[in-house]
Amino acid sequence: MLSAIVITRNEEQMIADCLGTLDFSDEIILVDTGNTDNTNLIAKKFKAKIISCTGANYSDFRNSGKEAASGDWLLYLDADERVSPKLKSEIITIISDPGESSVFAIPRKNIYLGKVMRFGGWGGDYVIRMFKKNALNKWSGDLHEQPDFSGKLKKLKHEIIHYSHRDLSSMVEKTLNFTTYEAKLRFESHHPQITWWRIFRVMFTEFWLRFIKLSAWRDGPEGIIDCMFQVFNTFIIYGRLWEMQHESRRI
Repeated sequence: MLSAIVITRNEEQMIADCLGTLDFSDEIILVDTGNTDNTNLIAKKFKAKIISCTGANYSDFRNSGKEAASGDWLLYLDADERVSPKLKSEIITIISDPGESSVFAIPRKNIYLGKVMRFGGWGGDYVIRMFKKNALNKWSGDLHEQPDFSGKLKKLKHEIIHYSHRDLSSMVEKTLNFTTYEAKLRFESHHPQITWWRIFRVMFTEFWLRFIKLSAWRDGPEGIIDCMFQVFNTFIIYGRLWEMQHESRRI
């Protein structure tokens, strides 16, 4: 039995297409991390089991999904991801005959502003998302969650399709939540005090990584936009972190 687990927060624009690609699963667990739009109403049409999670981070969200799942196999998907038809067939085959492996890394095709991205950190992207339930111990990590698992890891051939951003407006909107979350995690881990030179340093480091080392420019205008937006995200994260540190010193 396969349980598909989807983490959501106000994903009414994306959730139907996501859940539509999970029709082969025996159970869909939708983890509600604070939905206030029609996400849950749409999910009910797909007979999803909806659970609420007030955890502090994505590790908590993913662990809650595991605890609620009835299947002996788990597949994690985000709302902006889709299971391709070939991946669907591959998963069905694996579940019927997994061999020695109990943990699977799945390649992702990343689509950004309508373009399949290959550079700037997008290419060669694998995510560990399918497990035998008893092989997944837990998800851990506040900033970038990772699975703690036992058993042999194997890479699948076919892809999850990831619609990262569809337009600049949605990018800016998500940045407001993303940067607050990232800054808070740094603040709570007692990040060194922010100074003017540290802000310039982290922005330059991000630009060098994306544009030079990872050749973001090779993806054309979309790659350049993504590179500059990542630098902008970095600036906002550290600006928010400075604000939090500044406020804490005044209390």
